[in-house]
Amino acid sequence: MTSPIRTENLTKRFRRVNAVNGLDLEVTEGSIYALVGPNGAGKTTAIKVLMNIYQPTSGRAEVLGTGSTNVAGRSFCAIGYVSENQKLPDWMRVNAFLAYLRPFYPTWDLELETDLVRRFDLPPDRKLKQLSRGMRMKVALASALAYRPKLIILDEPLGGLDPLVRDELIEVLLESAAEATVFVSSHDLAEIESFASHVGYLENGRLRFSEEMASLAARFREVEVTFDGPPPAPTKKPESWMHVNSGGTVVRFIESRFDEQRTNAEIRETFGNVRDTTFTPMTLRSIFLAMARSQRTAA
Repeated sequence: MTSPIRTENLTKRFRRVNAVNGLDLEVTEGSIYALVGPNGAGKTTAIKVLMNIYQPTSGRAEVLGTGSTNVAGRSFCAIGYVSENQKLPDWMRVNAFLAYLRPFYPTWDLELETDLVRRFDLPPDRKLKQLSRGMRMKVALASALAYRPKLIILDEPLGGLDPLVRDELIEVLLESAAEATVFVSSHDLAEIESFASHVGYLENGRLRFSEEMASLAARFREVEVTFDGPPPAPTKKPESWMHVNSGGTVVRFIESRFDEQRTNAEIRETFGNVRDTTFTPMTLRSIFLAMARSQRTAA
């Protein structure tokens, strides 16, 4: 089965800056894949290479089995693309804009268009320049979904939107994922945690990790170990323990390969007898902060 998005050692350089640096990425068909990272990490650049807006400096990218440098014309009949700064013809009315697009897409579903206009509460007779940012994003998303693309690529689509609009867009994206692969970039970890099935973390143009969201959440825990007195100083700790610190009668650390039985055994091996141990699940933001701190410490 061909992955909807695949890159091999993909690099995009602007003069001396590697905006994307050796990116190896594979997106599973039918997934909602979130590419996250801080502003300036290279997310938008990577997407623009996929969309053939930028040419890669080196390496290779494929979109729906086609090399990114060949993505053009009819290729976009199977790709829905929406960016944060989407350019829309401000002088057109909503209904005229959608009617203008229909002939370009053989799979345009008029019934779906009508449903999206209704669900997004779009004003058909209003000019696009008169719409709020949230409403403009709804128009852009409706125009990208109405022809039922196989791949939906969204570049920071939810940034700056009020919570109600974000929830409406996420609900539609979840429904669309039943028949398409969704690839979304974001710097807001909280907003994608509720709906992404896979996540990749991009920092300084490099992919730090890529895995299923459930797997990531399952393998990280905040651990607190309580002793009857001052904890013994460990001579050696497992490599999967991060940010070990102690205070009073407590040792705290982050376990990055959590398995309750194995982790408890490693705690006993490291410290001997302990009074109590607690394991606390972590948010996506907490996990990324912990990993970022570790990478900076190691650098």
